[in-house]
Amino acid sequence: MGWIHNTNAAVARSAVGKYFRLEGSGHRKERKGSYFFTEIRAGLATFFAMAYIISVNATIVSQSGGTCVCPPDSPDLCDSDPAYMLCVQEVNRDLVTATAAIAALTTFCMGLFANMPIALAPGMGLNAYFAYTVVGYHGSGLVPYQVAVTAVFVEGFVFVGLTILGLRQWLARAIPASIKLATGVGIGLYLTIIGLTYSAGIGAITGAHSTPLELAGCAQQYLDPDTGVCPPSYKMRNPAMWIGIFCGGILTVLLMLYRVKGAIIAGILLVSIISWPRGTEVTFFPYTDLGDASFDFFKQVVAFHPIQRILAVQEWNVSEYGGQFGLAFITFLYVDILDCTGTLYSMARFCGAIDERTQDFEGSAVAYLVDAFGISIGSVLGVPPVTAYIESGAGISEGGATGLTAIVTGLCFFVSIFFAPIFASIPPWATGATLIIVGSLMAKAAKDINWSYVGDAIPAFLTIAIMPFTYSIAYGLIAGIVSYIIINTIAWILLKASGGRIRPKDYDLKEPWTYKLEGGLLPPWVTRLLKGKKDFWKPYGDEEDYTVGRTMDGTEHTTTAGKLSESQVAESSGKSSDDDYEKRHL
Repeated sequence: MGWIHNTNAAVARSAVGKYFRLEGSGHRKERKGSYFFTEIRAGLATFFAMAYIISVNATIVSQSGGTCVCPPDSPDLCDSDPAYMLCVQEVNRDLVTATAAIAALTTFCMGLFANMPIALAPGMGLNAYFAYTVVGYHGSGLVPYQVAVTAVFVEGFVFVGLTILGLRQWLARAIPASIKLATGVGIGLYLTIIGLTYSAGIGAITGAHSTPLELAGCAQQYLDPDTGVCPPSYKMRNPAMWIGIFCGGILTVLLMLYRVKGAIIAGILLVSIISWPRGTEVTFFPYTDLGDASFDFFKQVVAFHPIQRILAVQEWNVSEYGGQFGLAFITFLYVDILDCTGTLYSMARFCGAIDERTQDFEGSAVAYLVDAFGISIGSVLGVPPVTAYIESGAGISEGGATGLTAIVTGLCFFVSIFFAPIFASIPPWATGATLIIVGSLMAKAAKDINWSYVGDAIPAFLTIAIMPFTYSIAYGLIAGIVSYIIINTIAWILLKASGGRIRPKDYDLKEPWTYKLEGGLLPPWVTRLLKGKKDFWKPYGDEEDYTVGRTMDGTEHTTTAGKLSESQVAESSGKSSDDDYEKRHL
């Protein structure tokens, strides 16, 4: 369509296009395949893929009771106390607003300052640890809610220091190549298992007592409370699941196959609209107490709930909780640093922003600072640690490549503060198939892992397997890194001690690794500051900037910015629009 092309070109030539480095902006490091309307569509796709966090995070964290006080002698942890449960409901509504607000702020800042198409929000997994272990169900855990959010606040500022020193970036760059590739694949499988479960997916699998996972597919009310599985007569008979599979999955894939723009958004919206009417077998609002409450909230359409019970409730006198406070703080610290590191670099690689020379991406320090400050600001709003979201892959798969994608997602989260009844009512089976599709796109990185040498292959495989099976990105990275260190350190010691006689099979095929990474430990701007450069935020004129792009046939190339050869330009411009579509969308 002519007006779309003209608008894309006009925006690209504007100051906005040059700042975000859209294709056609003339910037020496413009991002190929990035167009204004594509970025908007990608931002919407990311938002719809992760809008579930608004209600899910509120539901999980409110199980801690927040600032509500349950007497320690209560036999059922106040489940039968109407006043306490009313307080918990207020905390839940507070958390809906807080979740949308912190997601809006951090995602918008990620796009504006780091120019990356990555969204942030309170982390799944981290919120469960916060609610069920640190604070405990209705306050029965290690520390009170007020002390827990204090630990989160401190963690954020520790991350600020680690980012300024370059330690977070160095850790990500120093991870062996095969493990970094495996992280993307593992996250893809992690997304897939989320998309297959009940809490945020189509409900095709469930945890069981006798087996770790089992085929499900029944409506949740039929799950056996003792075994956690579906009765055989109800398996795979949930109409909502099939609506999600065909309308949210098969239809979306077909639209992608025939290159219909906005395929992911269309699938999510279609399933949501089908699921909103009451009285059907696929309704999101059944005639139950919970369904009635959800439908009453949905009917408000526009509603702003101010944060009342959980705003700025930090408790700084932690002397009586010293050991427990320290344990919560350390756990938040290492889980979040690995979780965020794995997600940020996998998403950066997915959108083609990784510099293969330095194993870094442009603006990584700023991205980490946004995440770090977001953690502390979020704790003031009363939410668990904020982290980068793997659902960002939904927008990247729609063609998102710049910060405009994240800005659109952030604006959607801001709007959702006032339209929370609508966005909190997107059913999980509407987004489940989307997460599976994105997981399949991320899994293609497995072909680049070094399977030829066992010392690289086994740690990579453990990274891939542990992530979905433990429901944790951090634990998968820990398994891969620790196994890599043990296996390859022992092999190196034996090799040196024997004078090279005890040599592992295919050792020559091992990928090289060194801690002496190009670019050093400190971020470039810190190095320039220490050298006395007044405008230290700008690179030296003689610094050689490298960018990683994707040629039209889908292969990556690393070139000096602004110095593409004539043959490369000719090769790129000569390719067909079919390949261009694949490059921008896959």
